[in-house]
Amino acid sequence: MSLPTLLPGATLGMLGGGQLGRMFTIAARNMGYKVIVLEPDTGSPAGQLADKHIVAAYDDENALRELSEQCDVITTEFENIPADVLNKLAETLPVHPSAAAVEKAQDRIVEKEFILSCGLLPVPYGVINTNSDIATATKDLNFPAILKTARFGYDGKGQQTINSADEVEAAFKETGQVSCVLEQRIDLDCEISVVLGRNQHGKSHCFPVSENVHKDGILYQSICPAKVDENIITAAQAAAKRLADKLDYIGVLAVEFFVTQQGELLVNEMAPRTHNSGHFTIDACLTSQFEQQVRMICGLPFGDSKLLSPIVMTNMLGDLWIGKNEKMSEPKWNNLLENTKTKLHLYGKAEARKGRKMGHFCTLGESVEEAQEQANAIFNKLAAD
Repeated sequence: MSLPTLLPGATLGMLGGGQLGRMFTIAARNMGYKVIVLEPDTGSPAGQLADKHIVAAYDDENALRELSEQCDVITTEFENIPADVLNKLAETLPVHPSAAAVEKAQDRIVEKEFILSCGLLPVPYGVINTNSDIATATKDLNFPAILKTARFGYDGKGQQTINSADEVEAAFKETGQVSCVLEQRIDLDCEISVVLGRNQHGKSHCFPVSENVHKDGILYQSICPAKVDENIITAAQAAAKRLADKLDYIGVLAVEFFVTQQGELLVNEMAPRTHNSGHFTIDACLTSQFEQQVRMICGLPFGDSKLLSPIVMTNMLGDLWIGKNEKMSEPKWNNLLENTKTKLHLYGKAEARKGRKMGHFCTLGESVEEAQEQANAIFNKLAAD
């Protein structure tokens, strides 16, 4: 059944008030839409800019009723919204992405089984639900490996490096013996991301593929275009589209891939939302990932995702605010703003903490090498002061 087209003036509901919701809100309001955010944090980045901020838990019945009565469509900015909340809202208005799609990304075990069901390869892994699973989980894996909690892990949280089978039991105990996956550490060449939009008619458009650089399990930079072979780019985009099709997805989906030293493409994980590695699209593409999200949930045509310039996106964590002497201070923004090819994006978070994403900047250049050189120089100046 074809869904109605929502034109500017309609009201879009956003579950979640973080920086992804903030950038979605900016894109939507620029296009003439109203945005209502449901988020328990009174000072949330998205709530600051929305037309209305409902301060309540995601499963608060009164808040959900208010949201459903005042919105024309609902979307999300992170994958840990309870599926029953999305299903409840879907009884009265469109919800994109669907609860069924979001659920697949909420549990690493379910996610990997889904990846395999699509004929794609995840990282070699074993499943550990109890101590009795450890022998089977480690049988065919090489070490070192990484033990990851099946749920609620991101940016390196809920992860432990395991150097031998003998270390698994103690590490599993440290998690509280929650369900985990044990992933073999890959002989990695690089990591890449595909961000795509998919509409209600089953058509998908991909953004240019980015290459990702991590520090301490957190994304440091995304480089676009990715410096990988064209056949890898084609295969990654095809794989991301296959996942989106199997999910019957509507909205923006991000898929992270590992490229091994042997040239093998492995699916790392998927995110049923816009993604940190897609922030470069705001400054370097004709259409940003956030505008594309608006377009997909409103039944509008795709925006052109063409890359206009090589670009490097650099994350800024709270560490830059805290500094080496542990004293809180604002970074010296003149070190960044004096570069005329760099764009600053701050998220409006009141409190800086180590490892917390406070903002990012995008540096454009004639080549990715030039952009990365300039981006690193800026970051190093910010970190040194």
